[in-house]
Amino acid sequence: MPPSFSRHLRAWLLPALLLFAAVPASAQTPLTVFAAASLKESLDAAAAQYTRQTGQPVRVSYAASSALARQIAQRAPADVFVSADQDWMDWLAERGLIDAGSRRDLLGNALVLIAPAGSAAQPFALDARSDLRPLLGARGRLSLALTASVPAGKYAKAAFASFGTWDALRPRVAESDSVRAALALVARGEAPLGVVYASDARAEPRVKVLATFPADSHPQIVYPVARVAGSAQPRQADAFVHWLGSDAASEIFRRHGFTIR
Repeated sequence: MPPSFSRHLRAWLLPALLLFAAVPASAQTPLTVFAAASLKESLDAAAAQYTRQTGQPVRVSYAASSALARQIAQRAPADVFVSADQDWMDWLAERGLIDAGSRRDLLGNALVLIAPAGSAAQPFALDARSDLRPLLGARGRLSLALTASVPAGKYAKAAFASFGTWDALRPRVAESDSVRAALALVARGEAPLGVVYASDARAEPRVKVLATFPADSHPQIVYPVARVAGSAQPRQADAFVHWLGSDAASEIFRRHGFTIR
């Protein structure tokens, strides 16, 4: 090799190697997490902390668990799924679309009845004797997530059914695509009452909690997490799932109103 060529090669290689060494962590391929809408603030904070600690970027897509599970079934690119109930995680497991060994129960939550922050309604103990119709007024609607598919809506329907009041309330219900959409209706004053998770109510200053549903009035609220079987980054996905159960992550979730499983 001619000396001049060797010198030119070294002159080109050294800056290239330095540039490669200086590539920031953000140049890594982001992990894609599909997560229940109710996790928005808490998981955003957790993902940001994980990136600070590890250099691994995390991109989170939020929607109703039902919508996300169907997207995964249609082979949407995702690495991790966090559902707001066991049913949709089971649905994916039955189709071989999650890694069973990575699945774990991550969080819990409570179901609450909310009103706009400026409402004259006062907190009360909610049970089978409670009649919500006077609080709804002549034309007001009870804001719920979709009761046939979205976990928060399913839990709410189950609770009212356990009270024996679902049939009377059903004509007054306004259903939304996600629990955050149901929350927004109440926050904007478009519905006098709504049912959401306790963590949702904590995240929205424009609403107040009137009552907490008894835990035995509905199925236990559990947020399972698992790696998606089709993940393009299984090792990184498993590491993130494991970290979500760490003390650091648990503290973030507690701060946002969740319980730890």
